[in-house]
Amino acid sequence: MIGVGLYSRKQARSVDGFVLGGRAVGPWLTAFAFGTSYFSAVVFVGYAGQFGWKYGLSSAWIGIGNAVIGSLLAWIILGRRTKLMTQHIESRTMPDFFGTRFQSQGLRVAASIIAFVFLIPYTAGVYSGISRLFEMGFDIPYEYCVVIMSILTAVYVILGGYKATAMNDFIQGIIMLFGIVAVILAVLSAQGGLTEAVSKLSTLPADGATEPGSGMFATWFGPDPWGLLGVIILTSLGTMGLPQMVGKFYSITDESAIKRGTVISTIFAFIVAGGCYFLGGFGRLYDPVINEATGKIAYDSIVPAMLITLPDVLIALVVLLVLSASMSTLASLVLTSSSTMTLDLIYRDKKSLPGEVEEGTIDDLVAERVERRKVVVMRVLIMFFIAISLLIALNPPTFIAQLMGISWGALAGAFLAPFMLGLYWRGVTTASVWGCFIWGVGLTVINMLLGNPINPINCGAIAMVGGFPVVWLVSLLSPKLPGKVVSQIFECYK
Repeated sequence: MIGVGLYSRKQARSVDGFVLGGRAVGPWLTAFAFGTSYFSAVVFVGYAGQFGWKYGLSSAWIGIGNAVIGSLLAWIILGRRTKLMTQHIESRTMPDFFGTRFQSQGLRVAASIIAFVFLIPYTAGVYSGISRLFEMGFDIPYEYCVVIMSILTAVYVILGGYKATAMNDFIQGIIMLFGIVAVILAVLSAQGGLTEAVSKLSTLPADGATEPGSGMFATWFGPDPWGLLGVIILTSLGTMGLPQMVGKFYSITDESAIKRGTVISTIFAFIVAGGCYFLGGFGRLYDPVINEATGKIAYDSIVPAMLITLPDVLIALVVLLVLSASMSTLASLVLTSSSTMTLDLIYRDKKSLPGEVEEGTIDDLVAERVERRKVVVMRVLIMFFIAISLLIALNPPTFIAQLMGISWGALAGAFLAPFMLGLYWRGVTTASVWGCFIWGVGLTVINMLLGNPINPINCGAIAMVGGFPVVWLVSLLSPKLPGKVVSQIFECYK
């Protein structure tokens, strides 16, 4: 990984090179970078165990939804238009897009603050998925593991920027593909094969029932289809509104690469996400760990309980799998956070739209110095963000765990609708984007402060879907952007 960072460092000297790989990253690297940023250890250990226990085999629909909606549709709906418009208006980050597309520096600042506030706890949460597996596999404290992991990630991201991150994501993605297939085969084999494992699952009683044989955990839609739908919406639709995910489309080479990347990314998601949740569906065949303080099931212990019976070689592969998933997501998150802070808060340049004449110019030497200074600041901030997330991961306060749980809902609730509609509809107004920011963040934060009267997963799904009518209604009632400005922005699609 460090070797990849050294190899990529020459391309990381300019801002575009460091943040976007010079907008020349191929379909394989982009597709794997998208997939590995999507699926972290949180999915493999936490979500697969929790939702597999709750919904049984029907939890595999979550993985299928992630592949179809979170990957296939995300690439089809956003890929080409994001690439063309962001390149046309010279946008490097999602807050930068909001500021330039809707002609508002205030939106740019607000979006960068929202991203910062909700990406940091999400970054800290990435570490949590590896704790139990490292204690199980090597009997060593997880503190040592997260420190080493964070240092290694920091080194290759600081050296090579986005290109190094994408190349390492490709390597880590291959490990994840082999790992999940091997683990599923081993677990099913230990249960006597697929048919026998499903048969055992069908005899288990539903929660609260004493009589065996409900069969709900081995059915197509499980014991709670509506709850399952909420999880699918949150974990699938959310990718289209997360800065670290959408940023992958900024950097891909061209439109033909987007078509190939769509296929690769979807297949990757089917195998990794579908495999994770399918594996988690057999969690009830193993004895879970009960949290002594609360008396409830420790969901993070379910997948490790399934894996501890495997041969040492497979346990090593699983640890590599989870490390790869964690490091790839961590790298993507800290790169997104540092670039957003640097370009949208510290160096907030006022840009001209294509076709406009810039007021005053600076010579090439000064411009090159400014570019280098921005890259240095980003590298310093990467160390800062990794240090903060590491401190939170080593001493996690309770509110951070809650905040991490709503980070997807708040980020995607605020950004999804105005970003997607802003690529397609000329009528989106600046006021409607402000309205969606307030809606997405406000709903999820108020729900958390009130003690989560709405399940946080369902609340996140409501925030995302509800953003679309908010943007539409406010756009109809608020002043439009100048027609000339909008026409200049949409010229990129001609």
